[in-house]
Amino acid sequence: MRTVDLIQRKRNGEELSPEEITWLVDSYTRGEIPDYQISAFLMAVYFQSMTDLEVGAMVESMIASGERMDLSAIPGPKVDKHSTGGVGDKTSLISAPLAAAAGVKVPMISGRALGHTGGTLDKLESIPGFRTNLSTDEFKEVLDKVGYAVVGQSDTLTPADGKLYALRDATATVESIALIAASIMSKKLAMGLDGLVLDVKVGSGAFMKRQVDARKLAQLMTTIARRAGLRAQALITDMTQPLGYAIGNALEIMEVSQTLQFSGPEDLTRISLELAARMIYLGKVAATLEEARDIAAAKLRDGSGYQKLKETIAAQGGNPQVLDRFDLLPNASGALEINSPRGGYISAIDAEEIGLASSMIGAGRDTKEDSIDPAVGVILEVKTGQKIEAGAVLCRLYFTNEDRLAEAAERVEDAFRISTSAPEPRELILEVVS
Repeated sequence: MRTVDLIQRKRNGEELSPEEITWLVDSYTRGEIPDYQISAFLMAVYFQSMTDLEVGAMVESMIASGERMDLSAIPGPKVDKHSTGGVGDKTSLISAPLAAAAGVKVPMISGRALGHTGGTLDKLESIPGFRTNLSTDEFKEVLDKVGYAVVGQSDTLTPADGKLYALRDATATVESIALIAASIMSKKLAMGLDGLVLDVKVGSGAFMKRQVDARKLAQLMTTIARRAGLRAQALITDMTQPLGYAIGNALEIMEVSQTLQFSGPEDLTRISLELAARMIYLGKVAATLEEARDIAAAKLRDGSGYQKLKETIAAQGGNPQVLDRFDLLPNASGALEINSPRGGYISAIDAEEIGLASSMIGAGRDTKEDSIDPAVGVILEVKTGQKIEAGAVLCRLYFTNEDRLAEAAERVEDAFRISTSAPEPRELILEVVS
């Protein structure tokens, strides 16, 4: 086979055979196909998409590029939660500890920042000492002992996805429904899970801008799961404005701590509780979804979810005191206020613009080689629907250098829409797909 021929055929909208997809993935993983050719293939997929057969072959070949993780020796139901990515989306760090506190084992493979969205691994690594590069044995030990463990892609677990994941971010192909589904489901099926809860974001701050596309992605992933015998549910949730108030790695850890202590933003708390309830229900800890919701709420109120996250942080080499003492986290050296040019109601906050601005000042990556500044980001002072006066603070940018600060500030200011009347409230949870 010749890589250029497969690129050309996919560019022309033809279906590749499972053998051809497998050859592409295997050859790239072994370093026999350069980045520039796979980049061209990814762009062809972005424009032409893939059939269910092609996506299935990509999932299987990415799983086969490494080892499947056998968790059968660890007692208890194994249920993971995964988000397709959003701005200020730190729900994994809230819902997973709540589910683990209820008796669900949560083996979580997470990713890094992609495009304008944050990554769970980057957020956790803003905690001094926290390790996401655990060996398989270390990961299993934490999961067995604590009930919640987080790891990234490795040389042994879906290494093909690890390489493709980083390349997608640098080639503007992140938003492909087929590539998102293949990436997420390869990691999840390699884990030997009993259940999976998917949070498919839709809106300006999500990769899926239209609800119809979010639905297609949710249906594709739940279909892949069902064919593999994995119980799965997907929530389609709103990402037209940032989730919560904090955008940026250490800043989001602070908001996670506040939320797990029952003092977080209403939108973040609500979605995190629903995701935790679905995990508890799929793990068969509760007989009904209503019972699972009651359990999740109880674990939030009594602080056991908060303690569970502390246990995970300690078990993976981090300092759990960061959840009590924010000065132990990386802190920015400067802050810039963005003020409202006039009074009125916040009618919209463009989440993508906020995410891009945060990335500009160091919270995200422009290329796969870029490093993250864990201290920087944006803190909103208002949310959609809120009434403000002229000159009131809309948000603050926290920075450690001023290289792109002015550009980021301009982008943030443009993200806020102010009108004379309050907007219609928008639902947070738009659909459930199972």
